[in-house]
Amino acid sequence: MNELMSQAVELMIAGMGFVFAFLIILVFATLLMSKLIGRFAPPEPATPAKTPRAKPKALKSVDPDTAEAIKKAIAQYRARHKK
Repeated sequence: MNELMSQAVELMIAGMGFVFAFLIILVFATLLMSKLIGRFAPPEPATPAKTPRAKPKALKSVDPDTAEAIKKAIAQYRARHKK
């Protein structure tokens, strides 16, 4: 039983060592690729400053029938959704 436990510990340490080594290699590979991309990639084009959009013009007047229909719809909605 003691020999089995020592083999298990050795296998665990070996596995953790391989994972650690792989992660270290992965970090350095990522850093290297990032530097290569930064060196050989074309620079990003400058983006122009955003201009504010013009607001849509509101209607100057609303038809009285339409205004009355809106008022009734609002009143009906408020009546149905009282708290």
